[in-house]
Amino acid sequence: MLWSGWGDPAKAAELPEPVRRLLGEVLGIREPAAPAATFGEVRLPAPALSPLVLTSLGAIVGGDHLRFDDDARIRHTRGKSTPDLLLMRAGNGSDAPDAVVLPGTHGEVAEVLRLCAEHRVAVVPFGGGTSVVGGLVASRTGFAGVVALDLARLNRLVSVDPESMVAELEPGLRGPQAEHLLAGHGMTLGHFPQSYEYATLGGFAAARSSGQASAGYGRFDDLVVGLTAATPRGTLDLGRAPKSAAGPDLRQVILGSEGAFGVITSLRLRVRRAPELRVYEGWRFGAFPAGVAALRRLAQEGPLPTVLRLSDEAETMVGLAKPSDLGSLSSDSGCLVVAGYEGTPGDVSYRRERTAATLAEMGGVYLGPEPGEKWAHGRYAAPYLRDSLLAAGATVETLETACFWSGVPRLYDAVRRALAASLGSPLVMCHVSHVYGTGASLYFTVVTAQTDDPLGQWAGAKRAAGEAIVQSGGTISHHHGVGRDHRQAYALEIGELGAEILRGIKERLDPAGILNPGVLIP
Repeated sequence: MLWSGWGDPAKAAELPEPVRRLLGEVLGIREPAAPAATFGEVRLPAPALSPLVLTSLGAIVGGDHLRFDDDARIRHTRGKSTPDLLLMRAGNGSDAPDAVVLPGTHGEVAEVLRLCAEHRVAVVPFGGGTSVVGGLVASRTGFAGVVALDLARLNRLVSVDPESMVAELEPGLRGPQAEHLLAGHGMTLGHFPQSYEYATLGGFAAARSSGQASAGYGRFDDLVVGLTAATPRGTLDLGRAPKSAAGPDLRQVILGSEGAFGVITSLRLRVRRAPELRVYEGWRFGAFPAGVAALRRLAQEGPLPTVLRLSDEAETMVGLAKPSDLGSLSSDSGCLVVAGYEGTPGDVSYRRERTAATLAEMGGVYLGPEPGEKWAHGRYAAPYLRDSLLAAGATVETLETACFWSGVPRLYDAVRRALAASLGSPLVMCHVSHVYGTGASLYFTVVTAQTDDPLGQWAGAKRAAGEAIVQSGGTISHHHGVGRDHRQAYALEIGELGAEILRGIKERLDPAGILNPGVLIP
C-alpha cells in the first residue's frame, strides 16, 4: 500500500488538465499551496518502548518479525480516510506505532497480548490498513507505548470441508489471496468490497464488512460460522453449529469489535461453489425515487441479482463519463442501476429474466451490458481517483449509513442538506449500495474545494452529516465501522445502557485496556 494514499503507486494518475479546469470552474478547486511531503520528510515521534519490552517481543515472535525502523512505522500509521491521508501528505507521523510485531501463530498472538498487558503497552491489530473511520489510531494516554500487531503471517487456508461448505482461514489473508486459495477447491467467499484488493479477512470480520455482491452472497458477518480470538484474558473459540439456541451468540461480541475486545486468529467461513458465469448489465431510471422503488420490490419479492446498486442523478452523471468528457455532460443522465449475476448458466438466466421483467415494469430502461461491465472493470478504482482529487486541491470523502425503506427519502435528503450547509456548494453523490427486504444502505461521496484547514473543514461536515443521520433514524455506519470517528454518534445510537454493556465486556476481556484504546467504546 502507498504510505500516503491508496493501493499500488503505479496505478495513481494525475487528473487531466481539462478536468482540473472544470473542477476550478464548477467547485472553485485550486492547486494546494504546498506540495505533499515525501517519505523522508515524515516526522515521527521518538520510540517509547523500553529495551526490556522490545527484547521480550523479539523473543516471542523472533527478531526478524519485530520491526521498529522508520519504514515499518510509517506504513503502519493510521488508515486510509481522507483525514488520515491529509495528515500523511503533510508529513505528520505523530500517530506512528513504536514498533511493528508480526506473530505467526495464535500462541504468539496470545503471548504478545499477555506481555503488553503486563507492561501497559497499547496494541493496534493491523490487517490491510484500510480503515476509513480512524480505527488504527490508539490513544497513548496512560500507556508505555504502542505496537502495531500485523497479522500478515497468519495467512493460511487451514482446511476445507466440502460436505458442509465451510473453510477455515487465517485472518491475515487479503481478499485476493483467500479467493486464490479457495479457487483451488472450486470455491469462493463472494466477498468483494471496494477495499478487496488490500483488506484482510480479519479486518472484514472486525469491521462487519459488506461486499459489493452482498445481495447474492451476504455480508461478511453472515459468512462467519465460527472464529477463534486471543484476548488478554485467554482464548475464545466460538461457533460449533450452523445455528444454536445455546444462549446469546458470542461470535457477535467479536464481529464488529474492531480489535477492542480481542484479536481474531482464525475464521470458519461459509463458502460457495465458484460461479460458472458472471454477467453485469445496466438499467436507467429517470429519477432516484423511481429507482429506489424498483430495488425495494426486487429485495422484497425477488429474485435478487448477485450485485444490485443504484446511483443517483449526480453520481450517474459523473460516473458514466470519461474524464475528458466531463465538461460536455448534460444533467439528464437519469439514474444508473448496475445488476450483476453470478452462478450456473441456468440460475443466471432465470434471475436475469425475472429481474428484467420487474425493472421494466417499474419504469427501467435496459442499457445493455456496457455500463455493468464498465462498473465491474473499475469497481476498485475509486480510491485512486480520491488521491488524484486530493492532490489537485479537493477535499473528497465518503460516508455511509442505512435505514428502513420508509426512511430512505428522509435520510437521503437530510444528509445532502447537512453537507451542503456545512460545505457551501459541494458535489454530493449517492448510491444505494446494499439492499435487504426491510431497508437499504446509502453511500455518499462528497467533493469540495479545500480550505486552509481541510481537516477542520471535513470534521465539521462529518459532524453535521452524523447528526443528520442520527436525527433521521439511520445507523451511523452500515459497513465501515465505528473507529474513533463515529464514537459520539454511536453512543447516541445505542444509548447509555448499551455503552455500559460494551464497557463491561471491555473490562472483562481486556482489563488493562490495551487493545486499540480509544476505538469503538463510547
